[in-house]
This record gives sequence, C-alpha cells and structure tokens, in this order.
Amino acid sequence: MPEASLSTLDRAAVLDRLERERFDLAVIGGGISGAGIAREATLRGASVALLESADFASGTSSRSSKLIHGGLRYLALGDVALVRSTALERKEIHRLAPHLAEPRFMLVPARSRAALLKFRAGLTAYEKLGGVTGDDLHRTFTGDELAREEPLLDRRRFPFACAYREYLTDDAHLVLANLRHAAEHGAAVLNYAGVTSIEVEGGRAAGVSARCGETGREVRVRARCVINAAGPWVEAVQRLERPDAPPLLHLSKGVHVVFPADRLPVRHMLVLGTDDRRSIFAIRRGGVVYLGTTDTSYAGSCREWPEIEERDVAYLLDPLSRYLAPPLPAISDAVAAWAGLRPLVAQPGKPPTEISRRDEIAVGPRGVVTLAGGKLTGYRPTARRTLEVAADAAGLSLAAPAEEEPPLPGGDFDGNLDALGAAIAGETGIARDCADRLVRLHGSESRDVVKLGSAPLLPGAPVLTGEVDFAVLHEGAARVEDVIYRRIRSALYVPEARDRGVLPVAARMAALLGWDAARRLREIDGVRARLAADLAFRDEAAEESA
Repeated sequence: MPEASLSTLDRAAVLDRLERERFDLAVIGGGISGAGIAREATLRGASVALLESADFASGTSSRSSKLIHGGLRYLALGDVALVRSTALERKEIHRLAPHLAEPRFMLVPARSRAALLKFRAGLTAYEKLGGVTGDDLHRTFTGDELAREEPLLDRRRFPFACAYREYLTDDAHLVLANLRHAAEHGAAVLNYAGVTSIEVEGGRAAGVSARCGETGREVRVRARCVINAAGPWVEAVQRLERPDAPPLLHLSKGVHVVFPADRLPVRHMLVLGTDDRRSIFAIRRGGVVYLGTTDTSYAGSCREWPEIEERDVAYLLDPLSRYLAPPLPAISDAVAAWAGLRPLVAQPGKPPTEISRRDEIAVGPRGVVTLAGGKLTGYRPTARRTLEVAADAAGLSLAAPAEEEPPLPGGDFDGNLDALGAAIAGETGIARDCADRLVRLHGSESRDVVKLGSAPLLPGAPVLTGEVDFAVLHEGAARVEDVIYRRIRSALYVPEARDRGVLPVAARMAALLGWDAARRLREIDGVRARLAADLAFRDEAAEESA
C-alpha cells in the first residue's frame, strides 16, 4: 500500500506530535498554496506542521475550472516572462503527476480565416516561448474535419477553429497529492484544526494554538516561523498577528455549473465568448460537461460555500446559443454546481477581470510570513518564493532545490492514461469506465484503491467501495462531505452517485471510524442539505417559470 498516507485513524497521534515537537515551520492553510509550501519545505530538509481549519482543499482549491493553464492570456497583456514561466511550469506538473495534468485540446471557434490566422500567430509565439513541441502544438480544424472533431459547433457562424493544448486536472487531488508527499517526508498534517491564536515569544511569532474540530482538543504548536497561506481567509489570520491589519484582498466569486454530456455533447474543451468580452469554458469530464467560470466581485462575508444564484447560471448558459447547435440545455438540466472565492490581491479601482493573478508575500510585525493571491498552475514557484522569504525571516538553513523532483503519489507511470486505464481494468476486472475515471484521480495508485474494495459502491455508478476506504486511510477524509465532494468527486462529476452515494459512503465511514448512529445521521443530513443547496438555483428558476 502507499507510503504517502494521511490516515484519519492517526488523528490522535498527529495531535500528540504537534504538541510534542518543535517545527521549523507552522503552515496555516491546507489549499494548494499551503500544500505546495509544505512539500517544498520537506524536500529541502525543513520540519513542517500544517493546519487546516476545514478539510484539505475545501475552499478555493477545489472550486477552480480544473485546468493547469499554459498562460496564453498573459501574452495579450505583454507579460512575456510570465507566459514562459507558466508554460514551462505546466510541463513540470505533467511530469510530476501526469494523471493530474492530462493534455486536452481547447478549441477556439473563429468566424473568419483572418480571425483564425490572428489567433494562430499568437499561439505560435506562445508555443515558442513555452517550449511547446510535438503533439502539444496547435492545429486548425475546418470543413469535414471540424464537423468530425466538434459536431455540436455551429459551423455556419464558426467555420474555423484553432485547437491548442491545455491540461485538465483534478484540483482537490493535486492538493492531496502534495500533502501526502509532504507527510511521506515527515510533515505533520491535519485538517479540521483551526488556528485560534499566534503564539508570541520575545516579540516574535513562535508558533500557533489550534483547536481540533473533531475532538475539541486544543494544542500549542511550536515553530520557528509561521506562514499564513489561508487563501480567502488570509486577512482573518493576519488579524491574529496584527488586529489593525489593513485590507489586502479583493474577493472574486467563480461559479461552475454541470450538465449531463448527453444534454451538452461537446467532444473537446471549448472557449466561448460572453457579452461582456470575457471567455468561459465548456469542459467535458467523463459523463458530464461543466461550464465556467463567472468572475464577479464578492462583498459578503468570506464563506466556504458562496451562494450560486440563478443569474450566475444564466450568464454561463447565455453564450451557448451563439456557438452551438440546438437543442441546448436549460437551467433545469443542471445536475451539479460549485462556487468558490478567489483571493485576488486588491488593486483599487479595477474589476476582478482586470486584477493581476500575481501573488504577494510579506512579513508581518511579529515575523509571520503572509502569502496572498497565487494560482493553481504556479503553485510550485510561489511555494519556493514563500519558503525562501520564511527562511530568511527565521534564519532557517535550507537545502538547495532538487534539479529534478520525484513524482507525486500516483505519478510514476508514462503518462498514457488510456493505456493505464485499460491495464487496470484488465488486471482487476473492474469496468473500463470505472478504471478510466479512477486513473484520472489516482494514477498508478488506482491499483491500491481497487485492492481495498473492487465492488461498486452502488449499482449503476462507476465508483468503488475501495475509494471510500482509500479516502479515509490515505487521504485524511474525516467526514462524508470530504469523500463526496473532494475524494470520489461524485458531487461534481458522477450524477448517478451524487445523492444515492451518501448512504453507502456514510455506512462505510461509520464502520472505519467507529461512528455511532447519531454521528452517522448528522453526517447524512449535513451532506444532503449541502447537495440540495448547490442546486437551489434550479428550484428557483422552476418556480419563476411556473
């Protein structure tokens, strides 16, 4: 079984360790930024404690468009250096975790040959900057070839399309892979452990106090340096160090909505233009297609579950009629949705669409290192810069970065996901659609998942019982929500298991974790309420049309 494990059964032992040891770093935040920092630090010889107040990746880092972007949009802004670094970073993530950076074609429809040539010229420059070669080079489709590649596209309006590579990921599993790798190299990692205060000695931050959300136990974690990587909650953590800290972020809400693929049968990923001159994506994933994302200023309280409004979904549906042939999906066809908050570094006077996605690193008056902003694709360079600032602030001695880092858990295969899915289906006897889905979450570790349980979780859904066990024993899942939303991902991608999967997941977790009947019922009721809230906009639309 995997060595890189975050077992929920070890929770008491991790709490003991957090209280017993003194760490080089205490990292606050279990999203992609905190996970990347923890992994980078352990690879360079630092001891790390990482605390997350909710579940790992439960905020922004599980609510993205699930893309490892190459940075093409920055070319239009003239940021050549960022384009090159982002494109090269994408290749490195693919090397570390090919199952979490799957090359897919993104199609940009064009109304005229002139528009096509203009876009191709930009792509050629981008590909040269980013070292794009071979099968990843762009191509064009027209006529019969376009009809074959993307039959749903309205070819009377868009007779041409340019296809370039983007990389599809599962954002939550990318976070988990980094955290598990950090734990394998010695990090003490815990979810549902909210930091309540910054401990200060001699005028400097010397650790944190935290409270376990599962047991109520309070622990004091000693550390030479504290890093605040709390994403949208970074300001709240800042105020633990400095109560009068000025505002730092501009929060932006991003919404995605999911439809069955038979209601929106696109073959590739598509770029669709909106009336306000933005671009949204239509992305196929297994048996569903999702549309996203919105980008609107968010002025409410910082919430893990921002509200999904009917107008958000209408905005995403609006471009479909301009690009695709009918029949098209309606709001009532939605089977899932998600929304998240992006922690943009504030630039007064600018709307979210114009705010730079760059990160900002600062050292506070007590020595707490705060990371604001950042992107999924650039998490590794951001982690490296943050770690170096922390090392300088705390006087830590770090090993030099490795010239070639080892792969993330599940990433030790040749990158051919279709071949891996076929091999695992043949070796284990599980259905091919189940194997194909599994390898895009777990890569080569899919075999370990199947060993824990190869039976279907429920009839008619490509989800295995072993996935629940793996989530608890190796991925730190402590609650049913963790499994449904961020481990097996049925709340997003598997409509047939979205609601029906709650009871079998709860039953299996209860057996593994020793829950009593009351705890099991609370878990079931809580996640059912959450799933219903995700689609409340659908009911509102139905009431308005009645």
